[in-house]
Amino acid sequence: MKWKLLQTVGMAVLTGVLGACQTAPSRVVDGEWRSWAGDKASTRYSPLDQINRQTVKNLKVAWRQSAIPDALTKALPAPRPGPNNYQNTPLMADGLLYMSSGIGTVVALDPGTGKVVWFEQPPVDGPPAPTSRGVAYWKGEGEGRIIAVEGTQLVALNARTGQRVRDFGTDGAVDLRLGLSRPFEAYGWRSAPLIVRNVIVVGSVVTDINSSARVVRKEASPGDVRGYDVRSGKLLWTFRTIPPKGEFGSETWEKDSNEYSGAANVWATMSGDEELGQVYLPVTTPTDDWYGGHRPGANLFAESIVALDVTTGKRVWHFQSVHHGLWDYDFPCPPILADITVNGRKIKALAQPSKQALLYVFDRTNGKPVWPIEERPVQKGDVPGEWYSPTQPMPLDSHGKPFAYDQIGVTVDDLVDFTPALRKEAIRIMNDYAFGPLFFPPVVAGQGMAAGKKGSIHVPGTYGGTNWPGASLDPETNILYVPSHHSPIIVQLVPPPEGSNLNFVRRGWEPVVGPQQLPMFKPPYGRLVAIDLNKGEIKWTVANGDGPRDLAAIKDLKLPPLGNPGRVGPTVTKSLVFMGEGFNTARGGGPPYGGGKKFRAFDKKTGEVVWEMELPAAQTAPAMTYSWQGKQYIVMATGWTDSPGELVALALE
Repeated sequence: MKWKLLQTVGMAVLTGVLGACQTAPSRVVDGEWRSWAGDKASTRYSPLDQINRQTVKNLKVAWRQSAIPDALTKALPAPRPGPNNYQNTPLMADGLLYMSSGIGTVVALDPGTGKVVWFEQPPVDGPPAPTSRGVAYWKGEGEGRIIAVEGTQLVALNARTGQRVRDFGTDGAVDLRLGLSRPFEAYGWRSAPLIVRNVIVVGSVVTDINSSARVVRKEASPGDVRGYDVRSGKLLWTFRTIPPKGEFGSETWEKDSNEYSGAANVWATMSGDEELGQVYLPVTTPTDDWYGGHRPGANLFAESIVALDVTTGKRVWHFQSVHHGLWDYDFPCPPILADITVNGRKIKALAQPSKQALLYVFDRTNGKPVWPIEERPVQKGDVPGEWYSPTQPMPLDSHGKPFAYDQIGVTVDDLVDFTPALRKEAIRIMNDYAFGPLFFPPVVAGQGMAAGKKGSIHVPGTYGGTNWPGASLDPETNILYVPSHHSPIIVQLVPPPEGSNLNFVRRGWEPVVGPQQLPMFKPPYGRLVAIDLNKGEIKWTVANGDGPRDLAAIKDLKLPPLGNPGRVGPTVTKSLVFMGEGFNTARGGGPPYGGGKKFRAFDKKTGEVVWEMELPAAQTAPAMTYSWQGKQYIVMATGWTDSPGELVALALE
């Protein structure tokens, strides 16, 4: 792949970069954003405070840059629009901003203007790669490197020029299709690589097989996680998340189901601890997401946090949050690493938000829970051929209650109650479905437990709780800021298409629609929650946005903010918490169920909204912040149903 340096902009910027690095390297580093989530601990925190409670009112759009900049467009065979749901968080290091473009290649920008400094030439053969959610930056003894996954390739670029690092892999690239324990139908990964102790750690995406639109089979690709040398690209180790016969955990795949079952992959971003030399994997559900009769057993290491020694790839500890998953409760986001103090005891902790809207907190050195996690009995289902775990783990807070920051499970008390008539209608709708507490089993529509019912209602649903944007941590206070997206769903298990070898698959994706097009359950439908990790308790919960208050059934009622259920993630600075309303394609993009274009600053102590503005489009990925030539910038990806993706930078006037 070729590279291109834009001389007129590039040389001037590079001169400034070198000068800044030589005169004040510590200040430049302190004001940078070198990892997808700010640091390898995934705190998404910056100590910058030029933008604070007093000055935030002066924030304005400083620059905008398309997901496919004009310079890149001119190099394409034909123009193409950027993706509407542009999910990239850029990096800023050594005076350049690095983004994954709308065709999956890396582009370097001037951090003060957003103008292109260099870009990778688009591939000549094959379709463009999907946009990556992030890239990685590494600097050893020489020039810095940008490490990115582009389609099926792991590539290393000179961070200053964009040239391929020719002694990495083969001419600067490693083919990620090679060396897998079983071949992928189509290898891909959109998250940011993680580099710990000079080892690049990458996961994969395995296509879910829960669609009734095509033949589905029990055989699928397993989610191997691999480590590569950052200098040479050499494969150092492979961790098999579905352990083969004879390895630890293989006994949890009964009837040799580990030989053909797939997924249990890491599609989210990972976190790492340089001091301990550990990397932490948030592992997902095995195939199929909603039916597992072909994979009896607890199915390690699916739906687990796994700590690996990053040098060897060997397991240090693990914790499985869902035994024999049937609810698509992937761990969707990176764990947050925090050094907390509990009852006077210092703990190197790991906090994992989840789709279940449960928070799991561990000592990251050994995997022991900081607060108790109980194995609780759960209801057994009656789907023919299915295997059920008799218990599921329930994390508790310091008061002994479920550590839940949103609705978990379904009861009549959870139903919307804006008016008696709306509540009565919600009860009628709910009685058409089977329902119960968290981990209520999926059902076959109209049969057994669901006799006379259309299916079952589950809360949280497929999208959480918390999804891939994840949470943020203020390391000065150890307050965790967690977004939650209220996403109830309907599950209907049905026989699969002819030619499949599964007994059942889930029928499509169906949201729950309540009375008069309102949500079925009580608000807030999008929220921000502050959790004190030192005390193990929730400090406050606030709605994020007005939500569907303009719908005819409630527009005349005096209701507080209801919250917009977009998938978003917060960014924390020394002064404020920043978060938009998000863009949710699963709910049709825009209001009333799909987010909005507002971007807000919240008071860290109270959750009060201290400032907000309307962006050109909705925030589609977590924001990052950096300082350049004395000015603090906040940059985020945006998009909308009618707005191609772009980066938008905010700064003080």
